[in-house]
This record gives sequence, C-alpha cells and structure tokens, in this order.
Amino acid sequence: MSALSLAVRDSNTMLRRNLLHAWRYPSGTLNLLLTPIMMLLLFVYIFGDVMSAGIGGGGADRSEYIAYIVPGILMMTIGSTVIGAAVYISMDMTEGLIARFRTMAVYRGSVIIGHVVGSVLQSIASVVLVGAVGVAIGFRSTDATVLEWLAAFGLLALFALALTWIAVGMGMASPNPEAAGNAAMPLILLPLISSAFIPADTMPGWFQPIAEYQPFTPAIETLRGLLLGTEIGHNGWLAVAWCVGLTVLGYFWSMSLFNRDPK
Repeated sequence: MSALSLAVRDSNTMLRRNLLHAWRYPSGTLNLLLTPIMMLLLFVYIFGDVMSAGIGGGGADRSEYIAYIVPGILMMTIGSTVIGAAVYISMDMTEGLIARFRTMAVYRGSVIIGHVVGSVLQSIASVVLVGAVGVAIGFRSTDATVLEWLAAFGLLALFALALTWIAVGMGMASPNPEAAGNAAMPLILLPLISSAFIPADTMPGWFQPIAEYQPFTPAIETLRGLLLGTEIGHNGWLAVAWCVGLTVLGYFWSMSLFNRDPK
C-alpha cells in the first residue's frame, strides 16, 4: 500500500472517530449551535424593527432585515461551531490520546486532518440547519442563480476550513479544554463587530475600519451579494484572501505544535 493510500485510510479512520464522538455526545455541538439561532430570533423579533432603521437609509421592514441578517448569522454559525474543534483537540492533547497516536503506526497528520474535516462537515450541517430556520421565518433568495448558490456554498466551506485550522491551533496551544474554549471565543465575538447586524458605514467613524477589514465582514458582504444580488465590489477577493491566509496560518501553526517534541 502506498504512502498516499495509508494517509487517506488513516485520515478516514480519524474522521469517523470524530464524527462518532460528535454523534454520541451532541450536547457540545448543540450548545454552540443554539447561539446563532437565538441571535437570529432575538435580532429579528426583539430588535428587528429598531435595527432595520439603519438598513438602506432607514425605513426597511422586517422582511428586508431578515434578508440582511441571515447571511451574517450563517457566518456566525461557522465561528460558533468550530469552537468545538478547539475543545475536542485540546481534550485529545490533555488526555494523552495524541501522544498515544504518535507511538502507533498511523500517518501522523491523520489525527489533525480527522479533526479538521469533521469540524468542516459539522459546520456545513449547522449552516444548513440555521439556514432552514432562516427560511422558516421568511428569508428568501429568489434572484440567485445555480452558479451563485454553488459559489455561496463554496465560500461557506472555505470559510469553515479557514476558521477550523485557526481553532485547531488554538486548541493545541491551550493547556486544557476550558482554556481552548475561552481562546476560541473571538470566533463568536468578531461577527458582533462586523456588518452582520448593521452596515459598517453606520458605525462610528473610528470603528468603521475595524468592522470593515476584519475577516467576517468581507465574507458576509460577499455572501449577501451572491444570495441577494447586492454589490460585492472588493469584498470578494478580500474574503478569499482572508480564507486562504487564515488556512495557511492555521495549518502551519497547528502542524508545528503537533510535530514538536512533547515535554
């Protein structure tokens, strides 16, 4: 059997292990998933009338605000879900499982790959569920073509991959699962200071660059453009650049931590 075949086989085994773990202990994923759903319902039904005043120069109704907020919540869902990857890989580190895998005849990177692919699949499943909630409360994307839907799905998958690698690095650098969960909290908080809920140009002038050039805002605006037909502008290449940059950074960070000699 070739080295590539062994790598694929071992990575597939680790992926099944992580998916089975998530299936048998769904409480962690459900807790992370409830956050974006509650935010969606809260901002639509409690703050929707007030928040919609800042959309399109004021005067937007609730249905228009639902269309505006759902793409942001979908990106927030990814940030929320990948925190589980940081916690689970930290558990493997602190419980000695990764040290044990290092001594076995398995492809070394398969442990990390299993966590990453498993987290991306969970993120996509979570996005589908939250998207279904959005459709149930009135979100519609009638103008998007099949190609635009595919591009939107690809952007969500790429964004999930990028954030997962960052979360894996955070988990491996943390001394315990609790610290890993705390370290990954910015992945939930960053959408709150992006254009997910209100346009960036309605924020205070000194704060607009922070909201505009962080990873979530370009990705959210690109997703809005694909699904709703709004102007994408420079946000498309910014979103892809952020995704590629974070993926490369997270990959090398995670692998350097994984390959270092244990103390």
